[in-house]
Order: sequence, then structure tokens, then C-alpha cells
Amino acid sequence: MINVAIVILNWNGRSMLERFLPSVLRYSLMDSPSEAGWQMPNATPLEISTSVIIADNGSTDDSIAFLQQHYPQLQLILLDKNYGFAEGYNRALQQVEADYYVLLNSDVEPTPHWIQPVIAMMERDWRVAIAQPKLLMYDRRDTFEYAGGAGGYIDSFGYPFCRGRLFTTLERDHGQYDDEADIFWASGAAMFVKSKVWHKVGGLDPDFFAHMEEIDFCWRAKNHGYLVRYCPRSTVYHVGGGTLPKSSPFKTHLNFRNNLSMLYKNLPASRLRRVIGVRLVLDWVAALKFLVEGHLGEFRAVGKAHSDFRSMIPQLHDKRHHLRHHTVSAFYRGHILPEYYLLRRKTFTALRGRFIR
Repeated sequence: MINVAIVILNWNGRSMLERFLPSVLRYSLMDSPSEAGWQMPNATPLEISTSVIIADNGSTDDSIAFLQQHYPQLQLILLDKNYGFAEGYNRALQQVEADYYVLLNSDVEPTPHWIQPVIAMMERDWRVAIAQPKLLMYDRRDTFEYAGGAGGYIDSFGYPFCRGRLFTTLERDHGQYDDEADIFWASGAAMFVKSKVWHKVGGLDPDFFAHMEEIDFCWRAKNHGYLVRYCPRSTVYHVGGGTLPKSSPFKTHLNFRNNLSMLYKNLPASRLRRVIGVRLVLDWVAALKFLVEGHLGEFRAVGKAHSDFRSMIPQLHDKRHHLRHHTVSAFYRGHILPEYYLLRRKTFTALRGRFIR
């Protein structure tokens, strides 16, 4: 029996739990192949047992009272304060026994048989330690969702993008990414992880608090020799932006600071100085764009992100000692910025750079 724990990290998300938890329970709970109702063609049915766990990150709304009243059967993990996405999950998963963890956002609606195809895919290859389903938008169900699309990648200067999403351009899903594929990172909105690898790699970096932490985690797993994979036979719908608004100085600060931190931690020494130097310049170009557009808060957030990054360098340097591999799969050797903005290549399939296989 394969034990799968679906863990939802909640922070003041009573409305999301009320809205999406029924579908999570409806499409996730199973205890046998017959109940699962799905199996890989020409494969032995998997025996899967699933559980749904709510980890509360110190909510101050009535989330806990709501869960205790309406879902007393669910296991609750109560954290004493808001530790952010990264440390919140680290503390919660220390208390969860399972073969697989599924990190699931509270604003995600799964579909029937969304668990089984991903587990079957991961069971076929011990190297596949992390995976994600197809992420589509909740309110535009034929369109890939920003946070993960059909799997994530980064380019040579650390800019993240997805199959189905380059910067703010979202593609419609017409089956163009219905192939199983190795990817660079899996979205934390619906991320499957083998529990042994989670603990071996060390979970999410708590210094990130939120944003980019799943990309850093996937990169560290790759540095240990594991693979990250996308499963097109599983689909979920994601609202997105449920915790922070799309335009937020705090979110801008986290994204810029954590991106630099991620690069410093994981790049090989031969590329580190050049990539960080170029990124610092490009970040200030982005900051000036914020300023010209009247977003003074975002402009200041970039400066604070750089200041915080510089103060973190000693501890980031210590974390580099865990590097084991320097060549990782699904890394994009091209430069997404000029391709997107100058050459007007707006879709993943239009990119002309080389991927490391």
C-alpha cells in the first residue's frame, strides 16, 4: 500500500477551505484500486491510501472553528504563528508519516483521478522525486495557470517560466503539452514529493518565507541527482494570488531577494559571479520600469531585496557546501528576456534556446 498525504497549508483561508475542500475530499480519498477507478494502461493497479491534512499557519480568522465544526474527521496540525509557506510546510511535514506528500494550495480544485496518474508515473522511476499535474486557471478553464502551467523551467539568468506561460502571456490549452516531460521545477500549488527525498534534501528553505522556495527545492533535489517531472494525465484548477495580491511591494521584495538567493545557492562556481552580476543590473532595469510606471513601492522593494540579499551572502555561502552536481536536466541555456521582449516569442514552443537533457 502506498500512503499519500495531501497537506493543505492554511493561513486565514476559511473562505477558500469552504469553497474548495469539498472537491479535494471528493476526488482524493481512496483506499483501494477499485475505489481509485483508474490505472495505467497495461500496468498492475496501484494500491493507494490517501489522507487529507490541514496544517494551520497561526490563522486569526475562524478557519479552525470552521474545520472543527464541518470536518471533524480531518487531521489538523496547529502551528503557533505564521511561519510562511516554506517553514510552515517544514514544520507540518515533520508530523506527517507517508510515502508521498502532496503540497496543495487551499485555492486548488482537483479533478477525478488526479492522484493516481502522478503516483504511477513517479513509481516507474526512482529518480523522479518531484512532480506536478497540469495547472489550469480556475476561472478560464481552457487556459494555463501562471503558477505552474505544464511545468516550470528557468533560463541562464534565473528567470522562471512555464510550458504554457512566458512572463504574463498565458496560452490556451489545446493539447500541445499533453506529453509527459522532465521539467526544472514543479509548482508549489500542487507539488508531489517522495517523502524520503523531502527529508534528505532538507525540505524548503525557511529563509525564503514564500515565493521561489519550490524552485530552490527542486534545484537542490536535482543537485542530488533526482528528476522533476510533469504529468499531463492529472489536472487541477488554481485560483492563484489568494495570499498576496498580484501587485504587492512585499511580494516584489520576496521574488527579487529569493531569486538572487536561489542562484547564489545552486549555481556552479564557474557561472556564479557572472550570472549574479548580470541579474543585479537587470533587476535595476526592472526597478526603473516600476518607477517610471509610478510604482514607488515596488521600486523600493527591489532596493530592499538587494540589500537583504547582500546581508544573507554569508549564510547562503554555507548552503553552497551541499552542492553535488553542476549539470542538471531541463535547464534552459537561452535568454528568455530578449526572446520574449525583442524577438516577440510569446509561447514555449517558439523558444529557440537549448535545453539540457
